[in-house]
Amino acid sequence: MSLPARLAALHATAFDRPWDAATFEGLLAQDGVVAFERDGGFVLARVVANEAEILTLAVEPPARRRGLGRALVEGAAELAHGLGAEKLHLEVAEDNAAAIALYRASGFVEAGRRPGYYPRSDAPAADALILTLDITERLPTPNG
Repeated sequence: MSLPARLAALHATAFDRPWDAATFEGLLAQDGVVAFERDGGFVLARVVANEAEILTLAVEPPARRRGLGRALVEGAAELAHGLGAEKLHLEVAEDNAAAIALYRASGFVEAGRRPGYYPRSDAPAADALILTLDITERLPTPNG
């Protein structure tokens, strides 16, 4: 199975509105977009200059609450830092308590909010919290 197909299959286990293989193929073709995989999950990030963004992180339900999400975040931070990033950003729905707890435990802090960013079929759109992590304080510098 191709990488985009694997990521799409995993994404479908974790999200109500999953991305398809074509979406992952298009993202992975862009400069600076990288995937970090572990059995049961992955994180997709984009690195541009000294900034990085987690585009999506998925952990299949049977692998949840076992430290995989944290390992994926740390892997993304290390990968991004190795590519020159100093800050790692992400957006998370304000009602996603499990993800927010994971990101806060990993050292992310709230940097802003996007009102009504995540559409909901059965409720009003949820705000996105913009979270940031300074990865220069957590990781050694590349080559040193």
